[in-house]
Amino acid sequence: MDVDSQPTMEETILVGDDLMLGPPSPLIPTEIASHVLQGVDLCDGVLRNLFLCLQINDIEPFCQDEIVLYRQCAENRDKLLRQRLQESEHKLGLSMPLEEAKERASQLQAEVTSLERRMILASGVQGMEGFRQRWSLHGRLEDTKKRLESLNRGLTNRKKEESPEVPSMPSRKRWFFW
Repeated sequence: MDVDSQPTMEETILVGDDLMLGPPSPLIPTEIASHVLQGVDLCDGVLRNLFLCLQINDIEPFCQDEIVLYRQCAENRDKLLRQRLQESEHKLGLSMPLEEAKERASQLQAEVTSLERRMILASGVQGMEGFRQRWSLHGRLEDTKKRLESLNRGLTNRKKEESPEVPSMPSRKRWFFW
């Protein structure tokens, strides 16, 4: 087999836009941020190294390691944050006073509706700016829907726990057979 006939692997050069793969980082509501963010690596050191590399080298192909490290760190961070956000909303649904929890659910539903409307408007924006708007809105919309589902699941579980037991009727022997 001669050298020219061997398949070659093309090397992929990552650029800044490659960091926009997958959903954007979730937005953390201020009222639950303290315990959602506790102990999470925010990737600020890795991001600082990426910016330093870009500042020194001026172009992305020379910063491949930094881009890969930041993308991996950000994916792990965002996965953990989404999980914690949903757990927090579930706990709020279980523990908040019922009226406040219902009000929170209404606020989240209003936010979902607003994001859906903004998504429709963004569908008319052309080019890269339109892509960025839709990408950001889609991520926020999905995160908000999942938070609302978690809150509602907490409310549902709470209702099951709080509902008083209905005394069962004493069982009687049936006098007929079906």
